[in-house]
Amino acid sequence: MDFLLSGAAACGACLFTNPLEVVKTRMQLQGELRSRGTYQVYYRNVFHAFYTIGKVDGLSGLQKGLAPGLVYQFFMNGVRLGSYAIIESSGYIHNSDGRISTARTTLAGAMSGVVGAVMGSPVYLVKTHLQSQSTSSIAVGHQYKHQGMLHALRVIYKEHGVLGLWRGSSAAVPRVSIGSAAQLSTFSSSKELVLELQVFPKNSWLVALSAGMISSVVVVLAMTPFDVVSTRLYNQPVDHLGKGQLYKGFADCFSKTLKKESLMGLYKGLGASYFRLGPHTILSLFFWDELRKFYWGFR
Repeated sequence: MDFLLSGAAACGACLFTNPLEVVKTRMQLQGELRSRGTYQVYYRNVFHAFYTIGKVDGLSGLQKGLAPGLVYQFFMNGVRLGSYAIIESSGYIHNSDGRISTARTTLAGAMSGVVGAVMGSPVYLVKTHLQSQSTSSIAVGHQYKHQGMLHALRVIYKEHGVLGLWRGSSAAVPRVSIGSAAQLSTFSSSKELVLELQVFPKNSWLVALSAGMISSVVVVLAMTPFDVVSTRLYNQPVDHLGKGQLYKGFADCFSKTLKKESLMGLYKGLGASYFRLGPHTILSLFFWDELRKFYWGFR
């Protein structure tokens, strides 16, 4: 039940934040050095990107990749948050005095993040491809011609086999594990702090909401460089053997982005990242906490 509740909470958040994920993906891909030696820059900031995509691609363009986004959130966060909930229930994250251990919550969050990232990687790959698809006048990054989630999975499997579905996972695993460690340790510690300070009553929904807001800032700062690298690895064109034509792997993409676009290149789309990851973190953790309280209270 912990896995189901976690997946449902993440899907609920995804419905609201997918347009922001589209904006984030486009902004992270722009400025990437292409094989022909040119740069593609169309979006000045998150608001301009939102307006431009809506104007050129229509409102449906802002919900690109929603189907794989929901599937990804259900499986990845279902496994990630569900695993963490089981670890939390076992009492592992608490010290002998009953207080939450930051080191243990960080380790538990990282471990659950690795499992979730590996399971969700194929769908995240497809989601990135679909969200980058755009009208040629504002297209950034490599443009795949997928007709939908199932079509994309079939094409990738047919051309590159099972391993092709996990292309880019070298960046996804550190991205999710680091983000998960930062998110869940901060969320658990923040909940404990809010309760100790008696800011809100113990069973108030505002406890989870405020803890999620604190966690959202930490997770965006920790994840954004890995998110940029992950997006570029997932979306890069590949040869007939399935090897990337722009980057050899995580370290190569990280170093090239840093060299060509400086440190700010690794924080490209930071505003869009927060506008997406911030609300998603707040909503998913809030829904997760409230659904668990409702279920166990009902039982």
